[in-house]
Amino acid sequence: MFQIQANEKGSRFIDVTPEHLSTLQRYALLADLLDSNGIVDETVLEKLRLNARSLLQHHSDDTDLLALCQQVLFHNNMKAFGLHQLILLFISHTQTETQE
Repeated sequence: MFQIQANEKGSRFIDVTPEHLSTLQRYALLADLLDSNGIVDETVLEKLRLNARSLLQHHSDDTDLLALCQQVLFHNNMKAFGLHQLILLFISHTQTETQE
């Protein structure tokens, strides 16, 4: 299990499991999410949440996707800073898996 920092102060954290990361990869939720400026802000988070909601409508029986949404993407503490940390964790985890 991993923890991402959800705010700049470092007082809030969100738990992320390897299953969450594999679900992100399976549905390519982070692909083409950022604009050309590469800035993660609240609009990017809202775009991700809208994409996840759309997927949930079509894959309502996928418990991994539902868990990702409930426990990470729609977590009360998830803000733009937390999404940036999630993206960094995803990149790091993906690179680690590729090297093994």
